Amino acid sequence: MRILVTGSNGLLGQKLVSALREDPEVELIATSRGADRTPVPLGDRYRSLDITLAAEVDAVFAAVMPDVVIHTAAMTNVDACELDPGACRLQNVVATEHLVRAAKRLNAHFIHLSTDFIFDGRNGPYREEDAPAPLSIYGHSKLDSEHMVMNAGLERWAIARTIIVYGIAEGLSRSNVVLWAKGALEKGQPIKVVDDQWRMPTLAEDLADGCIRIAKRGSTGIFNLSGPDGMSILELVARVGAFFHLDTSVVTPVKSDSLGQPARRPPRTGFVLDKARRELGYAPHGFEAGLEVVQRQLNG
Repeated sequence: MRILVTGSNGLLGQKLVSALREDPEVELIATSRGADRTPVPLGDRYRSLDITLAAEVDAVFAAVMPDVVIHTAAMTNVDACELDPGACRLQNVVATEHLVRAAKRLNAHFIHLSTDFIFDGRNGPYREEDAPAPLSIYGHSKLDSEHMVMNAGLERWAIARTIIVYGIAEGLSRSNVVLWAKGALEKGQPIKVVDDQWRMPTLAEDLADGCIRIAKRGSTGIFNLSGPDGMSILELVARVGAFFHLDTSVVTPVKSDSLGQPARRPPRTGFVLDKARRELGYAPHGFEAGLEVVQRQLNG
């Protein structure tokens, strides 16, 4: 099975590469913008690819002829998307259109990563069939790209929705909430943390495992792939502090509105995971078990 991964330099991308590169059932093609940043260089299994350029997408797909595409690349900084809707649309919608069109020509199984931010957060946790209502430019862009995948006439497609992905990877352009919380608490400097947003954080290894299960089973449709434990962001930071034995007295609870962020966030998301557990055998780590994975990787 020849699997092409977009965004292979990102957190999820690196976990997919790590899991697939030694898999005897898989021929991996990793793609990302710029040079390969995975810890162990992939050599000729890596292709530099700007997915916003249709000609580049077509050339790479024609050269490697993937059976499966796992599309992880996206502009995910919610506030940056709000401030630059054009860049957001280019990277999240137009680029997905290029990939979908190329995948359709090859009858490839297209697996698209999406987000809890397609929901307004009034009625979480959500099932796969619940009606989306995004609050932000980012949420709208991911919902638009979902619709594109669903309606493109692909023979096989799947959408994997996730929530707050955390973990360790090399050379990331952005941190994630667990590493941010750990770093901030270690410095002992006062931090403000929202207490009115509720999520189910996802270990990157679990999300990669869910995507690979979709690929190997040839599964189609929408799947919720998140962690199993729900909590406020304030509780998340407290649990990170407790796990790593850090002082959380520096934390001040605040409301989301007080931060003045450009993009609105859904107050309560979370996912019902029954379908992924039943159809994929998806079994994500609990939050503290996920932190143990992170700790082992930090300790080398």
